[in-house]
Amino acid sequence: MRLAKLSVLTALATALLLSPDAQAADKYRLDPVHTFVVFKVADLGYAHVVGWFTDVAGELTFDPADVSKSELSVTIKTASIDTHYEPRNKDLMSPDFLNVAEFPEMTFTSTASEKTGDKTGTVTGDLTLLGVTKPVTLEVTFNQIAPNPFNSDTPTAGFTAHTVIKRSDFGMTAYLPAIGDEVDITIDAQAPRM
Repeated sequence: MRLAKLSVLTALATALLLSPDAQAADKYRLDPVHTFVVFKVADLGYAHVVGWFTDVAGELTFDPADVSKSELSVTIKTASIDTHYEPRNKDLMSPDFLNVAEFPEMTFTSTASEKTGDKTGTVTGDLTLLGVTKPVTLEVTFNQIAPNPFNSDTPTAGFTAHTVIKRSDFGMTAYLPAIGDEVDITIDAQAPRM
């Protein structure tokens, strides 16, 4: 009888350890106040125009022990573009560039994640912009997961990512080559655990 009870307890413990909940990675939501999607584009060969998007939302599933299980989805409102100059912002919202009336959002959905170093990795995914979807790879630095003293000590993940895309790949060809084709993108994100 004792052996039967022990077998049942062992089976229950094993089932709990192997259940999806026990094995699931933690889920995080991007903090819109502490997430920055910053871009720069060459301008007539003089310098770069720098801007950012102020309306960014997303969710992350992250397991530091097995980065390959990570998932990321991000939505950016294209009309939230800000380059510190309102006439240029309006130009960038026009059909020549982001065409925000027809395409109010751009999205990124991860398809693979890979660890490349102690605190580095790559996240490959599908970027949809202007109705065109292309694969994009982010070079990611994992900064930390730690309790955030300004958010009720909620565990918060912090990342920095970088990529370069060609706007022409998405059909945005206005003023090439005077305005550069390559768009250099840096993302700094904080994401509290859900």
